[in-house]
Amino acid sequence: MSGLEIGGDTIRAVVPGRETYRVTLVVTGQAGVKGSCDCPYGAEGHFCKHCVAVGLATLRHAEPAAPQEFAETVPAPRSAVAWPAREVEDVVKPWLQSLDRDALLALLSEEAAAAPELHGRLLVRAEVAGADRTAARDRVKGLLNAGAFARDGYADSDETDAYVRQVTEAALVLRALIAAGRAAEAVDGARWALWRLGKVYELADEPDELFAPVHDLVVVHRQACRTARPAPEPTARWLVGHLLGPVASISPADPADYRDILGPAGLAQAVGLATEAWREEPTDKAARLRERLLKAQGDVDALVAAYAAAPAPDGATHLRIAQELDEAGRAGDALEWAERGLRAAAKRRDIDDGLVEWVCARYARAGRPDDALATRRERFRAHATLRTYRALRSAARACDRWETEREAALELLRADADRGGSGSRLGEADRTLIDVLLDEGDVDAAWEAAAGRADDRRLLTLADRVRDHRPADALDVYLRLLEPLKQSTGDRTYQEIARLLRSIRACHERLGTSEEYARRAAALRTELKRKPKLMQILDSNGL
Repeated sequence: MSGLEIGGDTIRAVVPGRETYRVTLVVTGQAGVKGSCDCPYGAEGHFCKHCVAVGLATLRHAEPAAPQEFAETVPAPRSAVAWPAREVEDVVKPWLQSLDRDALLALLSEEAAAAPELHGRLLVRAEVAGADRTAARDRVKGLLNAGAFARDGYADSDETDAYVRQVTEAALVLRALIAAGRAAEAVDGARWALWRLGKVYELADEPDELFAPVHDLVVVHRQACRTARPAPEPTARWLVGHLLGPVASISPADPADYRDILGPAGLAQAVGLATEAWREEPTDKAARLRERLLKAQGDVDALVAAYAAAPAPDGATHLRIAQELDEAGRAGDALEWAERGLRAAAKRRDIDDGLVEWVCARYARAGRPDDALATRRERFRAHATLRTYRALRSAARACDRWETEREAALELLRADADRGGSGSRLGEADRTLIDVLLDEGDVDAAWEAAAGRADDRRLLTLADRVRDHRPADALDVYLRLLEPLKQSTGDRTYQEIARLLRSIRACHERLGTSEEYARRAAALRTELKRKPKLMQILDSNGL
């Protein structure tokens, strides 16, 4: 049983059976207890055995009621599942250690009777402890049998759910083998189970549902390997095959977690196998595995060489190399590689932003603000955006050189915008110039720059910003944007019409022409009177 929740008169829990069932009990006063369960018997309205199990578990975890006079001072009863780990260590463990063998057996038997999940785990362990190697192997294979859907060539969601429960039980069997001192069998069983799961993964309609069982089996395999200490070479072959196989994308297996299991010889063999696989078929999966193994091996120079064999043109690979070298305590080499990446991608618009940020952060840390400013300036010139402008501004202010840099940056933006021509469609340079001027708070300059170039979104923003001191200009924008909306329907459109009308009214008030606004509003209502929802929205806005 898991997730026992006791809240007031309602108790909830999850109980395993043929499937996992959700149980809810409600205390109804003198009438007793009502229960519901989504098992077949409970679904017919019966108080099933799962309800009984939850009731017994609740009784076991409850404490005697306090006298009425102490009711306000006695803490509420706690479920055993809510006890902090520290209290288990400090209180429960010493108490268990004080019991003799017979008392421990009696306690375990009593708890198992009240907790079906614990009873099931103990039963599996008892059966596995007495089973020979063949019986344990056959049980795991039986649970991993894909059944009819393997013959059909696919597995739907319900079949996958059922299979996941079988895999969970198989993992329990493998854990029982480890507990019984048969970890070597558990190693073989976990490897076979993960291989079989890979076959099912390729058939599953929703393969991501297999994430949890794959994770569970990998944890069991790692635990069994640490106990059994299998030979490094076959373990290396298995690990590389697993991480190049079907479930690699959802497997938590990490070469670094197998470093102590493989040892130097096993890691070297794994690197060799991954390198061979990458050369035969240079996929991203094989390349990443090779890199992960080199990192686990601790050979930073070999890892750098692997990265450098096929560097990304945007500088992302140089950033990865710099990060690996930095992590290895080679800060000088790391910065050198990062700077090399900046130089190689300096003229590219799509340079990796993380590389630029990394280098500038290192310059700042080393007290080199002029170098950070030069990097930001070069980046802005290669790709002028509001983001690169802001970064340039921050770096220039750190050097107390913003006024000079600002003039040069705005001159560059204006020159780029002018090259498009005043009658052109809004281009990137136009957008950036308008956004930058607005960001600088130079609203009038932004308005002038937007003449004949701005898109509707920027025009609306500009009109809102100049409305108080240039109401006539703003009014022209609002009236133009209103016209196409009259042909559309929908709540969002109607809300936008109301928003524009409020702005139009504000402009007329500023201009002293409120009577003209009244005529416009009346004409609009007459024109759109067949849109009752719009009329309601206008009324609610006082328009």
